[in-house]
Amino acid sequence: MWPEFIALLSATGWAADAILVRKGARTSNIYAAALISFIITAILLWTIVLLFFPLHLLWTPATIYFVLSGLIQPFLTRLLHYIGLTRLGVARSGSLRGAGPLFAVLIAVTFLGERPNLFVYGGTLLTMAGVWFILYRGEGGAEWRLFDVIFPLAASFVAAISQNLRKMGLLLLPNPFVGGAITTTTSLTLYLISICVTGKFRLVRPDRASLPYFVPSAFVAAAAQFLVFLALTTGDVSTMVPLINTTPFFSVLFSAIFLRDLEQVTSKLFSGSILLVTGVVLITIR
Repeated sequence: MWPEFIALLSATGWAADAILVRKGARTSNIYAAALISFIITAILLWTIVLLFFPLHLLWTPATIYFVLSGLIQPFLTRLLHYIGLTRLGVARSGSLRGAGPLFAVLIAVTFLGERPNLFVYGGTLLTMAGVWFILYRGEGGAEWRLFDVIFPLAASFVAAISQNLRKMGLLLLPNPFVGGAITTTTSLTLYLISICVTGKFRLVRPDRASLPYFVPSAFVAAAAQFLVFLALTTGDVSTMVPLINTTPFFSVLFSAIFLRDLEQVTSKLFSGSILLVTGVVLITIR
């Protein structure tokens, strides 16, 4: 049960991170939040690596997998996720973000020739039903565009690919600190290059009022990032990824408690998150 608990704790952390970023985004933007998050995560992980591990661990065959993972996650995934939660809200975007196992199944069936059992197909149907409920436009709900749905779904799809790359690296080097440090640094480097190329320095300058939210969110994200690597080190991808993707339940729960002034959690949105998480659990049974 230890790996499962770690994965669930990570899911809780990502939901808390989303709440803090959503609150900070009222006076700033998600690009500043992402930069602060990358920097703090990198500093924390590298401090541990340099103090407690030999540097030759940085030059192993596993490094290429961690670098490949870092090129898409957390760099691309976190940006897409943050854009989604500012456009759709934490509850709706966070719920859609949990559709990762559905993409994992589609990829496995299409490209790997896998033949899932009935639990997987049942879980997939429940996941799709959950997505439908989440996207339902009820009376009095917040305004959002259908195009905005792309961001959390794309974040989920990219994350599904990245988690498998991480697991391949951890099979060669089962060290979550080294893996997390290399992955995060790759994303941070890519992010800084993109800022320099586009000249959007103004966007990554946070408003002072947002710092009480963005700085704690960065520490929470750093902890959640490490827990993801730790869960993948100690457990199978097919079990850990669905559990990590129980974030929708915590996102909806935290939104109802802490974002009453910003978001409305409807009964259909809550029901959709429950269906989606139930689908994830069934997929895990495979």
